[in-house]
Amino acid sequence: MLEFRVDLDKALFFFINVTLSNPVTDFTMPIITSDNLLRVMYAVDVVLLLWKGDSKVRWLVLFSGLALLIADQTAAGMLKPLISRPRPCHVLESINLLVGCGGGRSMPSAHAANSFAQAALFGVYFRKARVWLVVVAALISLSRTFVGVHYPGDLLVGAVLGSVIGIVLGLGHRRFIAWRAHESRKKEPDHAA
Repeated sequence: MLEFRVDLDKALFFFINVTLSNPVTDFTMPIITSDNLLRVMYAVDVVLLLWKGDSKVRWLVLFSGLALLIADQTAAGMLKPLISRPRPCHVLESINLLVGCGGGRSMPSAHAANSFAQAALFGVYFRKARVWLVVVAALISLSRTFVGVHYPGDLLVGAVLGSVIGIVLGLGHRRFIAWRAHESRKKEPDHAA
C-alpha cells in the first residue's frame, strides 16, 4: 500500500511539474514561491493590520506570528528531519527544476504548512475571506511542485499540519479575546450601586 502511495505521489509530481508546465507557470511559479516575496507580503499585511485594525485584529497579528513560528518549526525543525524524505529534485530525473533544489528534506512542505496556518488562522476571524485565503495558500503550496522541490504528498501533509495549527490558534484567539472582554467588564465600576 505504501509503495502505491509513493508511486501515485511521483506520478502526480510529474503530471504537475512536467505535463502542466508551460511558459506562464515557468515564469509565475518561481515568483509565487519566492521566500523574499512571501516575507515582504507578510510584512506589508502585518503593518496594514496593525495600522488599520482594532485591538482584536492587533492581537490576531501576534497569534499570526505564533502560528508561523509553530508551523515552520514543526514542519522544518521537527518533521522533516524525522521523516527524512529526499526532495524530488535530488532523486528524480527529467524534471522541470525552476529554482535551486536546496539541501533540505521534502516532507512536509514548510511553505504549505506556513501558508495554510495563516489561511486557517485568518479564516477563523475573517470568515468572508476564507475562500480567498485558501486559494492563496493552495497556490503558494502548489508552486512548490511546479518549481520541482516538493511532491504533492508533501504539500498535503504541510497543508493539514498548517490548517490544524491555524484553526487551533484561531480558536485560541477567540477565547483570548472573550477572556479579555470578560476581564475588562469585571474591572468596570458598578454604576447600579
